[in-house]
Amino acid sequence: MLTELLLLDIETVPALPSFQDLDPGWQALFSDKISKTVPEPMDPEEIYRKRAGILAEFGKIICISTAFFYETDAGLPALKMKSIYGHDEVEILRTFTDLCNKMYQHNRNFQFGGHNIREFDIPYICRRLLINRLRLPEYLQLHDKKPWEVKMFDTLNWWKFGDNKNYVSLHLLANVLGIPTSKSDIDGSMVQDVYYREKNLPRIVAYCQQDVIVTANVILRFKDMPLLTSDRITVVT
Repeated sequence: MLTELLLLDIETVPALPSFQDLDPGWQALFSDKISKTVPEPMDPEEIYRKRAGILAEFGKIICISTAFFYETDAGLPALKMKSIYGHDEVEILRTFTDLCNKMYQHNRNFQFGGHNIREFDIPYICRRLLINRLRLPEYLQLHDKKPWEVKMFDTLNWWKFGDNKNYVSLHLLANVLGIPTSKSDIDGSMVQDVYYREKNLPRIVAYCQQDVIVTANVILRFKDMPLLTSDRITVVT
C-alpha cells in the first residue's frame, strides 16, 4: 500500500571543504580508498571534490527530504513532505530516526521508498549513524539480513526487472515515463559547491524535495495512478 511508504532522498557533501583540510592520516586513508576504483593518474584534491561526498567514510548528510502518500477526499493520491536539514548531521539523523520511529510504532510494516535507496541512501544513513555513535534502530539493522528480507520500494530496482546490469538515473526514468521533472537549477554534482562556496542550503533543500516529488510520480506511474499536481503536494516546515 502506498500509505505504508516513507519516501526519502538525501543530499551529501564532503565532511570537510577540501582534501587539504584533512589531516595527513586521513589523506592517506582517502587516497588508499580511491586507489581501488580511480585509474591512474589521479589528483587527490580533484577526486576528493568529486567523490568524497558520496563516500560515507568521508562525507556527511546535510538534507533528508521525506514524504508520505495520503488520499484526498476525492480519492486522489496526495503527498505530504518534510525536509530535515542543517549543518549539524547528528541533529539531522536524530530527527530523521524520531520520524521513522513514529511510523514504525504506528505500522511495523512501513517501507522506505525512493530511487536507488537500496544501494545508496539507506546504507549511507546507516553508516553515518554508526560513525556518529548513534543507535541503529531495529528497522535499519540490515547488515545480517538476506536481500529478500529487506523490504524497500526502490524505483531503480523496479525498473531493472531482474536485469542487474541496468542502471537508470531518476531524471532519465522520469523522462522515458513521460513524467514532468521541473528540472532544478542544480544537479547532484553541484551540491557541494552550492553548500561550501555559495552557502545556499535552501537551494539544495529545494533540489532534494523535487527529487522526492519526481520519485513519487514514478511510483504512481508504476501503479497506473493519477500523477501528483501542485495542489496535492503539501510541504511541512
